[in-house]
Amino acid sequence: MKKLVMLDALTLGEFDKSLFNIAGCETIFYDVSSNDEILSRCKDAEIVITNKVALRKDVLTKLPNLKLICISATGTDNIDLEACKELGIEVKNVKGYSTKSVAQHTLMLALGLLGQIQYYTQYVASKQWEESEIFCNLDFPLQDINNKEWGIIGLGSIGQEVAKIATTFGAKVSHYSTSGKNTHASYPNKTLKDLLSTSDIISVHAPLNETTRNLIAKDELALLKEGAILLNLGRGGIVNEKDLASELKKRNIFFGADVLEKEPMEKNHVFNELFTSKDKNKLLLTPHVAWAYEDSKKTLIASVVANIKTYLGGK
Repeated sequence: MKKLVMLDALTLGEFDKSLFNIAGCETIFYDVSSNDEILSRCKDAEIVITNKVALRKDVLTKLPNLKLICISATGTDNIDLEACKELGIEVKNVKGYSTKSVAQHTLMLALGLLGQIQYYTQYVASKQWEESEIFCNLDFPLQDINNKEWGIIGLGSIGQEVAKIATTFGAKVSHYSTSGKNTHASYPNKTLKDLLSTSDIISVHAPLNETTRNLIAKDELALLKEGAILLNLGRGGIVNEKDLASELKKRNIFFGADVLEKEPMEKNHVFNELFTSKDKNKLLLTPHVAWAYEDSKKTLIASVVANIKTYLGGK
């Protein structure tokens, strides 16, 4: 009987664990696993499933039975791939499962800021509407997507899906390729400077690497138009959060994101001050959930199971 261990099942929320009742395997689920617990939990495992738990060389060399690491995500930065190659450990991730949901989440953040949903919902919930002398409230101007310039940083599968949706809403889409290779004939390709200075809405859908780390910091933020909306659905670390917090205090710009440089959010994060200030309506954050819409999550889990079965079938 082969031992299969999932190290951080809680990161997948509620799911049908019976899907991992795979013939010939004993499956053990752990909600969360600290670095100190990895060795004891994976000691006899042939297959390990991880979302965010890191597996580095110092640990991998002490797991002689380990033959397959399945990542319940797309990113592989938490796995020492070189060590796995040296040790003959196969690594399988899942690509493309959340394209639709991340694109939808991008649009949700954009619409939330364009329509100032946070402010107006709180206005009603606080019973201020009940005291109004008129039928509506227009404290914050509401903006259309139609005819807005929407700049996309990273035109991979998610960026292309966002471009398609934005175009349907009447936006004029352009893009910047962080690698210089991923261009698309349907949308104008701009320099980063031009894209930031001309766009009303900018959404980031790029991976985090040495090219994109701090891609948008103090100098780049200064290029944004008054009233511009910046959205990060790529990776935390692409937008310099300290520089952004400073810029949000000084200017009429807006930020929405599903990712931060450190997750979960730090207790003394620079954004916390904004949440309790007059600038709170310039900020709309969600806790890294854009990938986890139900249909996307089902596709992800089914793909992880398929990767395991493919490995077992190959044996």
